[in-house]
Amino acid sequence: MTNPLLAPWTGPFALPPFAAIADDDFAPAFARALAAARARIAAIAADPAPAGFANTIGALELATEGLDRVAGVFFNLAGSDANPAREALQRELAPELAAFRSEVVGNAALFARIEAVWAARDGLGLGPEEARVLMLTRRDFRRAGAALGAADKARMAAIRARLAVLATAFQQNLLADERDWVQDLGAGDLEGLPDWLVAALAAAGAERGRPGPALTLARSLMVPFLQYSPRRDLRAAAFRAWTARGARGGATDNRAIVAETLALREERARLLGHASFAAFKLEPEMAGSPGAVRDLLTAVWAPARARAEEDAAALTAMLAADGANGPLEPWDWRYYAERRRRVLHDLDEAAIKPHLALESMIAAAFDVAGRLFGLAFRPLEVALHHPDARAWEVMRAGRHMAVFVGDYLARPSKRSGAWCSAFRSQRRHGGEERAVVVNTCNFARGTPTLLSWDDARTLFHEFGHALHHILSDVTFASVAGTNVARDFVELPSQLFEHWLEAPEVLDRHARHVGTGAPMPADLRDRLIAARTHDQGFATVEYLASALVDLAFHDGPAPADPLAREAEVLAGLGLPHAIAMRHATPHFAHVFAGDGYSAGYYSYMWSEVMDADAFAAFTERGDPFDPDTARRLERHILAAGGSADPEALYRAFRGRMPGIGPLLAGRGLAAAG
Repeated sequence: MTNPLLAPWTGPFALPPFAAIADDDFAPAFARALAAARARIAAIAADPAPAGFANTIGALELATEGLDRVAGVFFNLAGSDANPAREALQRELAPELAAFRSEVVGNAALFARIEAVWAARDGLGLGPEEARVLMLTRRDFRRAGAALGAADKARMAAIRARLAVLATAFQQNLLADERDWVQDLGAGDLEGLPDWLVAALAAAGAERGRPGPALTLARSLMVPFLQYSPRRDLRAAAFRAWTARGARGGATDNRAIVAETLALREERARLLGHASFAAFKLEPEMAGSPGAVRDLLTAVWAPARARAEEDAAALTAMLAADGANGPLEPWDWRYYAERRRRVLHDLDEAAIKPHLALESMIAAAFDVAGRLFGLAFRPLEVALHHPDARAWEVMRAGRHMAVFVGDYLARPSKRSGAWCSAFRSQRRHGGEERAVVVNTCNFARGTPTLLSWDDARTLFHEFGHALHHILSDVTFASVAGTNVARDFVELPSQLFEHWLEAPEVLDRHARHVGTGAPMPADLRDRLIAARTHDQGFATVEYLASALVDLAFHDGPAPADPLAREAEVLAGLGLPHAIAMRHATPHFAHVFAGDGYSAGYYSYMWSEVMDADAFAAFTERGDPFDPDTARRLERHILAAGGSADPEALYRAFRGRMPGIGPLLAGRGLAAAG
């Protein structure tokens, strides 16, 4: 029988034939797709015709399309619905795919053709996007070691293969720790918890086959439990379990993986002539150097820490008033910060969440996209990768733009966090294709599913990434959508979050799940006014992780990463009651792959731009100003990576921003 992963996908919108795919199909599909890709690469390298853009760079763009198609399905499934068969294959594939990558960049004849095209570029009549793709292709090959000698190429290939194995192990260990820990809760353990949280804990218990309500390590359960449980003993136990992921000893402990990963990254950078892995990694980003990153992070650290210390004093007084002994601890902060928010802003999550049903917030995100960019969303009845997932066709003026898939609910088989990925990217080269993009989240399921304010912000954030794919309008897939500099990729996502706070969006969509009544205006206004509440804490816990990430990679690799982590945090003066947002053994951004390594700073780098970019709308007096929206689409969302990111931002805004809007947006401008 024909393997459904390799046969033409003839269903609606050429979606993957999920209903026909079995786990046993993946290994043979990868084997055949790899063989086909190798043959196409070999043909490009051996082409007797002189090297030109079309027969070299353009051909490379299409050489792995079959492999990319199979990988797009598999790795989306591996992250969102893992099972033993998929995890085993993922472990097998990691070194095999790394070896294929090493073969490609190590192909001397192929690299010689790329260099020949580069040398002749001025006489080829290339358009701006073609010139950009040529530059990026050559840079990618050189940064992967294509110009190294034979011995160093071999060592680079071995490093790449080992790093792939380590990243896969890190991710699977973390998922195992998250999947295996569960705490049954008796009636007395539910004291003080709001009804919506009790219902979510009951749903989690039922999903895990427990006798009653249960707490898991899903963020959508853990954070509200830490916010609302008056039981300090339970909060402490839960927090310790949550922060111990990846560091519990035994087969799933990630500490040795982290140390080896850092050492191999340093060796990789030095083989390529860089002083450190951070210097290597940041060279092609907007930041350009570790020094530029450190300057930004430390400029924000001082006012953020000052605000956090002020808040800690207030929370410590509340703790003492409750008769508790000892200092404010990390498991106390969220509980007392939530109580303080109720006092300062008269806000209660129990009054907010019924207005933030999942369905309403999806509708709100779609509505904003419609008002800004003219997009419409039509539900689709199609087979998808999991029963929780849903799909919509995205249209504009009668034209098909993309398929959007939302997979929003937490489950034990899904890795933690929220992310945007694609089964297919937009392109014109090799035939017109539109994106199939998926947002994956981990919201606690309910009947109905209700979101916290942070959950709603996460939904908008990930949909901002999706818009980068949906509105992509480039020729080459390699620069489509989110294929941009790492410290530029978060601009569309963080920018889209601002529309969640637009009063007219809340008035239209934040309606009570029971009565349909809009959120009362005074509640809405208090919620928006409280946007900077506890931003000292939020900023410090983020910056602590970003600065540790930078320290790990800017200099010799530490033999004991946790000792280096402690040294960095002590040097920063991290307040006792605030922990890193992502402790090293579960810092998946940095160690479950190479994407955010030496790059966790990028959220804040992008935030400098997103705060300024939204000001482009407010300066016009309309968060839906049509002219500004058109410029945003043209220069940012549609352009992808087809031009230099700073040039794109300047084309949109006319200049680059300072950090003033960021500090003001976080309520830190007067701190320090």
